Amino acid sequence: MRDYEGSIAFLGIWGWYQVKVIFFLCILSFPSGYNILSVIFLLAIPPHQCYIPAHSNLSQDWIQASIPIQGPNLERSSCSRYELHVMQNLSALRIKPNLAQIHNYSEFEASAGVMLSNLKQEECKDGWIYGTEHYESTVVTEFNLVCDNNWKQPMSSLIYFLGSLCGCFLSGQISDRFGRKPVLFSSIFILSVFSIALSFAQSWAVFNVLFFMVGMCQLSIYILLLVLGSELLVGVTRVLFSSLALSYFYVAGMMAFPGTAYVVRNWRHLSLFMALPGLACFPFWWLVPESPRWLLSKGRFKEAELLLRFAALENGVEFPSDLFRSAESQQSEQSQQPEQPQQSEQPEQSQQSEQPQQPEVSGYLGLLRNMTTRSITLVVWFLWFSLNVSYFGLSFNMTTIYGNPFLNYALLSLMEMPAHLVSWFSAKYFPRRMSFIGFSLLGALPLFLIQITLHKYHNITLTLVLMGKFGVLASEGILHLLTGELSPTVIRNTMLSSAALFSRVGSSVAPYLLQLAVFYEFLPWLTVGSLSVISVLVSLFLPESFGKPLPDTIDQMQVIKKFKFKGLCHQKVDGNSPGVQEPAVSETSLSEIKCSTAF
Repeated sequence: MRDYEGSIAFLGIWGWYQVKVIFFLCILSFPSGYNILSVIFLLAIPPHQCYIPAHSNLSQDWIQASIPIQGPNLERSSCSRYELHVMQNLSALRIKPNLAQIHNYSEFEASAGVMLSNLKQEECKDGWIYGTEHYESTVVTEFNLVCDNNWKQPMSSLIYFLGSLCGCFLSGQISDRFGRKPVLFSSIFILSVFSIALSFAQSWAVFNVLFFMVGMCQLSIYILLLVLGSELLVGVTRVLFSSLALSYFYVAGMMAFPGTAYVVRNWRHLSLFMALPGLACFPFWWLVPESPRWLLSKGRFKEAELLLRFAALENGVEFPSDLFRSAESQQSEQSQQPEQPQQSEQPEQSQQSEQPQQPEVSGYLGLLRNMTTRSITLVVWFLWFSLNVSYFGLSFNMTTIYGNPFLNYALLSLMEMPAHLVSWFSAKYFPRRMSFIGFSLLGALPLFLIQITLHKYHNITLTLVLMGKFGVLASEGILHLLTGELSPTVIRNTMLSSAALFSRVGSSVAPYLLQLAVFYEFLPWLTVGSLSVISVLVSLFLPESFGKPLPDTIDQMQVIKKFKFKGLCHQKVDGNSPGVQEPAVSETSLSEIKCSTAF
């Protein structure tokens, strides 16, 4: 059935069926949004310093003096202390440090009667003591992922996002083969089970294995919902669902998690809470339909007809009796066609009969089948990669912003609400590419200004970060819709899943953006802003999908945009001009020569 959207126009745009589909699919996105910030709060790094054991016989004053004061901000060292036996000797001599002057380094040293800066330092041999202002315990405090082991904290974040990458790689192909609905609910089940298992992890290695499985399902759920809703809905209802409704419930889950983390400050208990939204979603199995569009692409006409008949009944409209008659007759003719070459001994006729029967290539081979799919796929992959580096780079860099982390991340999540609203409004009335370019530039500009305000104006810095997040999110909403509209039904889930796979490559890089601050303090912010600018340039190659129907086959896909730059060598040959010799080739061929570059 080539014109699916025209064939189901009898259902109408709005009805009880559309309302039910949007509501239930949006509810199913809550667990995915609720779990995404787990990588921030489970792996939070509280303030810490070397632990001084009680048997060291040091007074409380000398315990504080044992930690070196470093840096321009006179902060206590997190990973070193003065040699403990030297501190014990000074304490035995009954020299008392003047704690009232402890922040004045030179006066403190003089009051101690010794130049502390000349003393040797040692690593935290007895472990660390962690601040409990915001967290009772995290994975970092449980397994001491600090100082010499500080590489393990971003590694756990990387493993989580690699799990998302693998989940996108697998779920797209599996759902294109076995259906959207069973893969969707299987992902929700796996997410819930392994979230519970996280709370029982007894080592960092076991935690990473379980965290990988949680990440594998988190993004897959959202992508599957996006594809299923795009195929169940048409017209303005599809735009409303993809650009606004689904994102709002996803953000509601994101906003709920910082509140939960504020109340439940033990990471093991927080892991148990991560499973609750997914467990609450299993009754929706009987309320969410499979995609009739996918069923038709697999030749399962009876199942698709049953679902559409039920939809017509819910909307109170009459179901056309001949809706699938032509498609079924075509399928029966194709099933009988291979028997015809056996009656003929001529090989040429058999080859001609076999040619039209070549099926659409699905899966990742379908994405790379020809120049059109390859070009669009490569551009889409880069844009998803770039946006997610920016998205999660902003999230991880929030740890360097002054203020309460729970409030900061709640505000950062809240910013997604107006971003998705504006994205939906833009998708409804404006072309996709123009909207994407505008929002990307809006997200880039504030990030270049942060280097002016970071240390001096905390509130302005937070505002700029929120503006940058707004632009990135709005452009991401447009990109999600554009990707689904450019992809044909036979490979739509694979296209979105593969794009999400590259987005997780970007999010895997994001935890390491903070390491760039070693070379230049503002380099993480400049990197995020620069990627947004590059995305603008790359997006110019994508075709426009605004106001056009979804393609069902690869042959219906739009061709990627080309740009031609005409030079001065385009001349028309005039044989009557004086001094011009007769050309060796015809005038017509020369007049068609163009000096151009297409890319």
